[in-house]
Amino acid sequence: MQAESPIVRRKSKRIYVGNVPIGDGAPIAVQSMTNTETTDVDATVAQINRIVGVGGELVRVSVPTMDAAEAFKEIKQRVNVPLIADIHFDYRIALKVAEYGVDCLRINPGNIGKMDRVRSVVDCARDKNIPIRIGVNAGSLEKDIQEQYGEPTPQALVDSAMRHVDILDKLDFQQFKVSVKASDVFLAVGAYRLLAKQIEQPLHLGITEAGGFRAGAVKSSVGLGMLLAEGIGDTIRISLAADPVEEIKVGFDILKSLRIRSRGINFIACPSCSRQEFDVIGTVNALEERLEDVLTPMDVSIIGCVVNGPGEAEVSDLGLTGARNMSGFYLDGKRQKERLANDDLVDALETRIRAKAAMLSEQNKIPTKIVES
Repeated sequence: MQAESPIVRRKSKRIYVGNVPIGDGAPIAVQSMTNTETTDVDATVAQINRIVGVGGELVRVSVPTMDAAEAFKEIKQRVNVPLIADIHFDYRIALKVAEYGVDCLRINPGNIGKMDRVRSVVDCARDKNIPIRIGVNAGSLEKDIQEQYGEPTPQALVDSAMRHVDILDKLDFQQFKVSVKASDVFLAVGAYRLLAKQIEQPLHLGITEAGGFRAGAVKSSVGLGMLLAEGIGDTIRISLAADPVEEIKVGFDILKSLRIRSRGINFIACPSCSRQEFDVIGTVNALEERLEDVLTPMDVSIIGCVVNGPGEAEVSDLGLTGARNMSGFYLDGKRQKERLANDDLVDALETRIRAKAAMLSEQNKIPTKIVES
């Protein structure tokens, strides 16, 4: 019963990161980045698989040394998701991971030295059909730009980004995407708005160094929500000082809230009050944890009493309206004769939600669950 989003996406060119399309109306991809030591192959592979297990579509891995590049080779062989190598300054590392099958290079052309080095990386990327992400960060602007503007401004970030874009343009390389991140919401939003008008390439969105789980999720939701609601953005990362798995969950929740991507269950739940006839908060938290593997788009309303319960249930795929001892159950907006015992709601609802997900999946020919690599 989920409605379509009214958002009109910004037109952009299409690139591919592995088999994932980015830009030109493709679904906005949700990505994260590992925070393990890349040279610890087992730990990095395990974390990548956990990220994929909750729906991560792209994973970035820091490759700061040649030892890390050798580890990347093994990591790439053991996972089944496109990998982006995060590289700074050393062009030789970029060439090495390209040899090992990287799906995208996060490297700023202007930071890797003389033009012959830049050309060698770009020629290699062209030959192997590897896109590049230009990534500008407000905390690491070039000295002359810092001196010109005095402090990070939206135009300063865009000027920095366009420096790298101009290099790729001169080398006739168009397979790239760009990010202009800042930890300040208004700074990042202003920069992305300016950049969106200057280039046709896809934009990777993020509020960098957003903070811990709660504050970072809020800051990212506000900043990315402003941009996405304007149609700006082709791929996103939620930068949290938290488990990377949480970045994926928050990312999809943002897209779901804006009706940009319908993936998984949209729980409509009351904050609860003294009218509640069962433990609403405990029930919802338990169901979210149990059902995070379900991909099928669904609206499930769980309301603790009859004040708003029937109205929400009537516009949901499944609905629960609290009543004493036994609560009312709705399916496809219609009240069912059966009622569910309040002391067994989590198990009863999980069973019915999974059954409904399987039915919708069959009707729409979409996978019901995430399959881990």
